[in-house]
Amino acid sequence: QVQLVESGGALVPAGGSLRLSCAASGLTVSNFNMGWLRQAPGKEREFVARIRWKSDTDYADSVKGRFTISRENAKNTVYLQMNSLKPEDTAVYYCAGGGVWSMSASPNDYRYWGQGTQVTVSS
Repeated sequence: QVQLVESGGALVPAGGSLRLSCAASGLTVSNFNMGWLRQAPGKEREFVARIRWKSDTDYADSVKGRFTISRENAKNTVYLQMNSLKPEDTAVYYCAGGGVWSMSASPNDYRYWGQGTQVTVSS
């Protein structure tokens, strides 16, 4: 049984930083494509960042240069370091895995999902 458990969400002021963690069980993060996606109130879930099993990374234009996805194989954990946070980054952030690496980086690419962690950036 695959479980993805996110943590690290919080309320932070604009310009601040957070690191989200996604601890995986039942799935080895180094063998699968893993991603972070987010959903703001009233909006559709959207791609944020992803890391391929080969370690390639990809980012949404809105977070390039501010967010970094990484993984720690020994802990079977994927991270999302978020710097220079903006109020528009406010959303529930989801870890996802076990998916394909499509050109569209769609939420539909992923098979497994965590429960989400809330990130709120105050202006």
